[in-house]
Amino acid sequence: MSDKNVERLERLLLEGFGQGDMSVLDEVVAEDLIEHQQGMPQGREGLKNVIRTLRQSFPDLSYEVVQMVADEDKVWGHFRSQGTNEGPFMGQPPTGKAMQINVIDIARFEDGKIVEHWGVPDQLGLLLQLGLFPPTGNEPR
Repeated sequence: MSDKNVERLERLLLEGFGQGDMSVLDEVVAEDLIEHQQGMPQGREGLKNVIRTLRQSFPDLSYEVVQMVADEDKVWGHFRSQGTNEGPFMGQPPTGKAMQINVIDIARFEDGKIVEHWGVPDQLGLLLQLGLFPPTGNEPR
């Protein structure tokens, strides 16, 4: 079952987030998903809304798998996300700037669906790249 769960998480990121295919969520995410990531809504419909909002802000949003590991009922993933800010984001107008961040996800599965999720996107890196967070002068060039 672990290999299938790896495939399911990969599909969620690559097809759901990366292509905006909401039908994937119906297949791999439980309706009553428990979300542990700060600021994220609960449930499958809440996650669909997050994807729609992200794809409005970053129409070319894409993901690549860096590494995935299965451990019993959990899958740990390291992904790289990139896109160009072409729509409003966090109440700010589009910057037109590109971003590339690392994302760490942990998903717990039951009966082939994600029932719990913990996510750690590099939010500070994202804000710095978009110019939405004051620079410190120590950013890498």
